[in-house]
Amino acid sequence: MLPDHSTPHLEAIDSNAIFGGVVRWFHSGGIFAALSNTTPELIVEAMQAAKRFGAVVSFDLNFREKLWNLPGEQERAREVLGRILKHVDVIVCNEEDRQKGLGIAGPETAATSKLEPYVFLGMIDRVLEQYPQIRIIATTLREVHSSNRHGWGAAVAWINGQTCRSPQCYLDVYDRIGGGDGFASGFFYGILAGESPEQAIKLGWAHGALLTTFPGDTTMATLEQVRSFAQGGSARVQR
Repeated sequence: MLPDHSTPHLEAIDSNAIFGGVVRWFHSGGIFAALSNTTPELIVEAMQAAKRFGAVVSFDLNFREKLWNLPGEQERAREVLGRILKHVDVIVCNEEDRQKGLGIAGPETAATSKLEPYVFLGMIDRVLEQYPQIRIIATTLREVHSSNRHGWGAAVAWINGQTCRSPQCYLDVYDRIGGGDGFASGFFYGILAGESPEQAIKLGWAHGALLTTFPGDTTMATLEQVRSFAQGGSARVQR
């Protein structure tokens, strides 16, 4: 973890101007939490402010081992991430995130391994035992064959006791960076738009897949393209 910097706490910011009557969803993640000793506190304060104004609070565990590689930082990571999760409604994570970031035991995983949806769903109770306020847990199950060929497995979600999953496909990947964020943003959009759980998870899955076919980690997909792919269309660019 990097040393402290002059990251302002939320008391120095007008939270009414930021959250009041405007923000419906607040999202942060494990990478930002790892940047300094003050960023986790800023996350917690922002989450508390968002909740006061009725916003949904989500967090992507995004555990990056290299950001917690100093002596004692692995243990501190679990304490920091666990403290943040006490304020969260929606969590996006994979098995490695949960095992290394939260210390919740499970099957050994690797970047190239395939994890079946039932394994992910079978471990949700362990998360809920520690964080019973969480309403949604979601992930993508990706199998990496090479840098340019991925099995874009089923996206899986537990939503208020209901489980749902997307289709799966193989992708010719242009740039894999951002696929997970693309899934999260598409999934959140579906929930905010009032879609059914099944459609929301399909939109997240489709957007994440399409994002890997573009350069960089900023989407170039239109909503029409995402919806078309979610309904069984092609991942090829529509012109």
